[in-house]
Amino acid sequence: MKERIHKDVVIIGAGMAGLTAALYCGRMNLDTLVLENGLIGGQIANAVAIENYPGFESVNGGDLIATVQKQAETFGAVIDEFDEIEHVTLKTSPKIIETQEKIYEADAVIIASGMNRRKLPLPEEKKFAGRGVHYCELCDGHAYDGKVIAVAGGGNAAVDAANFLTKYATKLYLIHRSEFRADEVSQKRLRANDKVTIMLQTDIKALRGDKKLKEVEVFDKTTGETKTLAIDGIFVNIGVEPNTKLFKDELTLTASGRIPAGEDCRTEIAGVFAAGDVREKEIRQLTTAAADGTIAALLAEKYLAKLKAAI
Repeated sequence: MKERIHKDVVIIGAGMAGLTAALYCGRMNLDTLVLENGLIGGQIANAVAIENYPGFESVNGGDLIATVQKQAETFGAVIDEFDEIEHVTLKTSPKIIETQEKIYEADAVIIASGMNRRKLPLPEEKKFAGRGVHYCELCDGHAYDGKVIAVAGGGNAAVDAANFLTKYATKLYLIHRSEFRADEVSQKRLRANDKVTIMLQTDIKALRGDKKLKEVEVFDKTTGETKTLAIDGIFVNIGVEPNTKLFKDELTLTASGRIPAGEDCRTEIAGVFAAGDVREKEIRQLTTAAADGTIAALLAEKYLAKLKAAI
């Protein structure tokens, strides 16, 4: 029999949105639990140099997240990153979040479960995952010191990863199927590095090797030419997928798999809020994630106050 525990607020996800919500909930003396199935900090934890967060000229993502986590815990929020969520029931009162070890009853829930990196859509991806195909440059880049590295993608995450990986690579290829979407500052830094060859309008067609990745086949859509590049590893940054599988039977999801919620972060279920990248919105930045966490926490407190007043 699993232990049942009541909480004022359960926050699902410990990225910037979730931790900011936890900080505010803690400050308002709400009994707050944060559940995180993966890495605390989410995608931003791997960022080497964040240069667009107000108050910092440049800050390491892990350091920034550690600071916000400390603030949240100082105000009483509890963060559990080891008890995976198995099931949620959000339409009841209280809401139920069942983990591997416990059952939590929560009067309010803030969903800040974020996103995961999209896998390289090739049949060989599984064969070479961890054996030349990687998704975390900060975690695995050091293993390619003195090697030839490729980066797949053309957004900010991919270009920032490429700039970071040049510290290890003897040669680096940036391969992207269309044009750059990254900030001009990051592009300029990458273009100025003599180690880097940028291959835009180029598709990755195949991965080759025995036990480890040795080659990647690419197709230049401009020239119609197919090439084989000898590489030791490829780091993939081709987009993200929202972590919403847990909620598909409880909430209506958008075509992209995100949760519809307005700027007030309220979902279709009273007492359930969506914050950060998991919420359907036009702009997704670190600053907007923090803003969502703030709004969701403040409005969750108002919702809880109404609940108590009605008793």
